[in-house]
Amino acid sequence: METAEFDYNLPSELIAQYPTERRGDSRLMVVNRAGGHFGFHPFLSLPTWLRRGDLLIFNDSRVIPARLRATKESTGAKIELLLLEAVTPVEWWSMVRPGKRIRLGMKVRILGRDGNPSRVVGSVLEKRDDGHIRLAFSGTKNLLEALPEIGEIPLPPYIQRPKTGASDLDQDRYQTVYARRDGSVAAPTAGLHFTTELLETVGREGVEIAFVTLHVGHGTFAPVKADHVEGHLMHEEWYEIPTATAMAYERAKAEGRRVLAIGTTSVRVLETVYRANEGHLVAGVGRTRIFIHPPHVIRSIDGLLTNFHLPQSTLLMLVSAFAAPGQHPEGRDTILRAYQEAIREKFRFFSYGDAMLLI
Repeated sequence: METAEFDYNLPSELIAQYPTERRGDSRLMVVNRAGGHFGFHPFLSLPTWLRRGDLLIFNDSRVIPARLRATKESTGAKIELLLLEAVTPVEWWSMVRPGKRIRLGMKVRILGRDGNPSRVVGSVLEKRDDGHIRLAFSGTKNLLEALPEIGEIPLPPYIQRPKTGASDLDQDRYQTVYARRDGSVAAPTAGLHFTTELLETVGREGVEIAFVTLHVGHGTFAPVKADHVEGHLMHEEWYEIPTATAMAYERAKAEGRRVLAIGTTSVRVLETVYRANEGHLVAGVGRTRIFIHPPHVIRSIDGLLTNFHLPQSTLLMLVSAFAAPGQHPEGRDTILRAYQEAIREKFRFFSYGDAMLLI
């Protein structure tokens, strides 16, 4: 299957550069998978398409201020780091740019958000072939605790902002209201639409809510560079399923109730564990490289809420697989037709954009 089959043209003005003025004011496209019908609604009308007894599963990972600005101690040259994953509380893997002249043992002084040198210094311990570096940080006992003073929210590359980077608005809005576990470098964006009031509303109407954690990595924005989908190497992400969520899921399935994933990151967790345990959800911690694309069948969920994704992306492929399970090109065609309708309706795309519900 060729990667180019998942391409589409998007006017640049439809790439959302900022969130809506108020959280929850986005729009919702509802896709009926059985009939291929589309509807256009305010996002806050979401409860209309939910049933009493539905189980919604959210990703509660929290975006960390993972972008660090720094200078080389030896020359004063400016560099930028993007934290990827902790090895210990003071040791992290990171992307760096420019990275060609980064050497083992090099020290970099991290700048505070005010642009002045902070107490935190990073020392390069290792450099991999992919350019990622492992640094040990001094001046703090836990880098996560220092990040609010020295780090910035790492906005996606398609959000073009002034050189000052993320704003105070992004500190709040590029984060779900239920985020509670630090670790992501990109937001699980389907959840950005939810307000506390909306969550309370669906709860009062008998909809059950549960959480998984998947720390979203930078690879979520990585394009599929292979000409054929099957040749793409998927990035790896850490996840955890709590016991309470596994039990809620098993009860819902046993009772014939629907399970809806809020976001593709939730799908990646659920489908990984579902496949590994013969159709059951089991609590635990793991890492996943699952790559879901047509004609794969997603069996762990009955509905999906997601945003509109980049052309030729793994997330667009995942949504296409869910749109028509086991069928290609039907699923892809349904989604690309839905995207064209969304473009005609001037929907907003990508992280800060509007939402799609597939049921």
